[in-house]
Parts: sequence; structure tokens; C-alpha cells
Amino acid sequence: MILVNLIGLLLITFIIWWFWLYHPTTAVMAAAGQIIDIRVADGVYQPALITAVVGKGISLRFIRSDETACAAQVIFPELGLQKELPLAKPVVIRLVPEKAGDLSFQCQMGMYRGMLRVRSK
Repeated sequence: MILVNLIGLLLITFIIWWFWLYHPTTAVMAAAGQIIDIRVADGVYQPALITAVVGKGISLRFIRSDETACAAQVIFPELGLQKELPLAKPVVIRLVPEKAGDLSFQCQMGMYRGMLRVRSK
């Protein structure tokens, strides 16, 4: 009984960390006009942290290989942008960040998460 409770607590801790506390630390720097490939697979965006510069256009090419329904869309809440991600068909989203700050992107359920970190220079 104690073992079952301990395993349950460990699973709850992992779920809390994965969905609410985890933040990607390895960033990919996007140069002006560059296309960044983002793989959508196994419950994550890879890379999940992209750094860009204000006023410099970039393109994010989402390539979905995960068949789960949650991976079917990518949403940029702060930009009011939502795109369908068909399976195995690249979808390019072109952005010109207008101000510095963090712009999140996620699936419709918030389980897949990523961040576009926009710097002033």
C-alpha cells in the first residue's frame, strides 16, 4: 500500500513539473530571414525555445510526426494566431516580432509548449 502511494505521489510530482514548472533552457538563435525547423513529436516541440530580435522577420516551420490529436494545432496566444498542423506536412509561420518579451506557443490543450524569446538587440 505504501509503495502504491509513493508511486502515485511521484507520478503527480512528474505531471506537475511537466505541465506547469518545466521551462526549456536550450535556445536556438534565429537570424533575420532564417527558417527554424520545429519538430512536433513525443509530446514536445523541438526546439522549444527560440530567440529572435525585434523587427527581424523569422519563419518557424512546424513538422508534425505525432499522431495525437493534441499535436494537430499550434497556437500563439499573445498574437491571436492559430494554425493547423497536418501530419507529415510542414507548416511555415512567418513572424516579425514587434516588441521584446516572451511569446508562448502551444497546442490547443497546452500540453505541448514552446517559447519565442524576443530580444531588443
